Amino acid sequence: MRYGPAVRRRKLGAELRRQRELTGMTSREAAGAVGWHQSKVSRIETGSSGAKPADVARLLDVYSVSDPELRALLGALCGADPAEPGRPRSGSRRWWHGYRELLPASYLDFISLEAEACRARTLETTVVPGLLQTPEYARAVTRAALGDPAPELVEQLVRVRMARQSVLRTARPLELCAILDEAVLRHEVGGPEIMAGQLRHLRDSTSLPHVRLHILPFTGGNHMGVTGPFVILSFPRITDLDVVVIDHLTSSLYLERQEDLWAYGSAFTKLRAHALSHENSLEFITEIIRHRDR
Repeated sequence: MRYGPAVRRRKLGAELRRQRELTGMTSREAAGAVGWHQSKVSRIETGSSGAKPADVARLLDVYSVSDPELRALLGALCGADPAEPGRPRSGSRRWWHGYRELLPASYLDFISLEAEACRARTLETTVVPGLLQTPEYARAVTRAALGDPAPELVEQLVRVRMARQSVLRTARPLELCAILDEAVLRHEVGGPEIMAGQLRHLRDSTSLPHVRLHILPFTGGNHMGVTGPFVILSFPRITDLDVVVIDHLTSSLYLERQEDLWAYGSAFTKLRAHALSHENSLEFITEIIRHRDR
């Protein structure tokens, strides 16, 4: 188990080590090729030390890695600007840097990982996923989570959540598969009017071909989802890069061990099979909307 920045360093180091091994070079040979001490390469590969974007670029040059998508993603993991040519998918610059004084490090790292992921699988048991929230719903959720926050803080956090949603509308959008417990649809967050608007937005969001919804109805009985919500982020063209994110009240926990990834991936697959199909889930949401409008 690692917190976000450690996750990024370890995954970057593991992929750099894999690229080095593909060339048949030792860490000593790689260090000599770029004029470093061997210990620097070792620290980067084990994730015990961070790497500057320029350092990563030099190593990739030595390893003859020319794939622009791979170079862009590895660069993003070490803080390079993803808006540079060759990034895995188009999108805005690292807008979240402007909120470094406001957001905890674990949330900033989650946003960064989410921005570079190609797929997200999420289970939610109490609230609509942030990527599918309306501003009004997000405002109500934020107020409830923080108790009695200052209005300007609430608005800043809502802007962050809305900005995150851009990953669904880029040239290469994030593929989102969300499993929602029926309780998510029944909780009156913010009052009837706000909730009605959120339900309509949730249904309309499925017009995006890369967004899939599955509802776990109350009538389905107990299921693995009672253990709590989680997100699995997957990344393009790099093996062993998936990460499971579990939110707590004051931080986020990142799971990266293969056994954890397998366990959560298997749980998600079983939950999706247990839930309503995408089409039936949309009908389920539509029926709730009709009932509310009577």
